[in-house]
Amino acid sequence: MMWTDEELVARSIRGDAESFNQLILRWERPIYALAYRTLGREEDARDICQETFLRAFRALPGFRGQAKFSSWLYRIALNLCRDWMRRERRAPIAQPPEDVDLMELAAAAEPSESIEDLIARRDLSRAVERVMATLPEEQRTAIVLKEYHGLTFQEIADLIGCPLSTVKTRLYQGLTVVRRELVKSGAMASGRPNGPAVRT
Repeated sequence: MMWTDEELVARSIRGDAESFNQLILRWERPIYALAYRTLGREEDARDICQETFLRAFRALPGFRGQAKFSSWLYRIALNLCRDWMRRERRAPIAQPPEDVDLMELAAAAEPSESIEDLIARRDLSRAVERVMATLPEEQRTAIVLKEYHGLTFQEIADLIGCPLSTVKTRLYQGLTVVRRELVKSGAMASGRPNGPAVRT
């Protein structure tokens, strides 16, 4: 049986450790991805991910369900990322993924996608990561939550505690810089990207 997040939270509060384990299994990858895209460092993202669930577990009895459990988790992770950046006084870095073997790349391809398309997509992804690392934290956070995690403008506004219009402005400004830098570097044609579209 598939329990909802809210049901698993209620069971966890009543002392069912397995229910919290289910929440970890369900949300570990998205939280890690959020931390990685915010910090750009695998090891630090893993640490943030573990600390997020540790803090969530400790604070679970106080969770009242005013926000979705996932939004609550995202807020904990984002706060930890901000604390990490302040403490380390370091900007995030763009850390390209490990090189992938061409045979593996081909095996993962869509039937209609050529090796050239795959390589172009991977190169564009790396170029986007490099530009994202140069953005102010607020713009980068808005893009990560909207484009990579699919949150609505309202969910992002609630999550980071700012007006809806501010979220839209940050996203627009950030995406404008990303597009401009991709065009300047040649990773994206002025009309459209050489590869997957950058979503707006």
